[in-house]
Amino acid sequence: MLLDEPSLGLAPLVVEDIYQIIQKINAEQRMAMLLVEQNARASLGIADEGYVLETAGRSEWSGEKLRENEDVQNFIWGYPGSAPGRAIAK
Repeated sequence: MLLDEPSLGLAPLVVEDIYQIIQKINAEQRMAMLLVEQNARASLGIADEGYVLETAGRSEWSGEKLRENEDVQNFIWGYPGSAPGRAIAK
């Protein structure tokens, strides 16, 4: 399943519901999902794998390097050490 910006323009409580539904579908249907999202905090909170793409689609960071990279944390979350774990309950 491909999901493009499922949280765009939604209230925070609705976003939480959407992400819980995404997790439920993934777990119960064992369906692979590709999530394209600017809401890095929510999407990386539920993702098995994450990628940051640069211009022209080149993969710049992925996996644990994404969560551990201070530059990525500064850019996406605003300050080092603030990368999410699995923030949204399964």
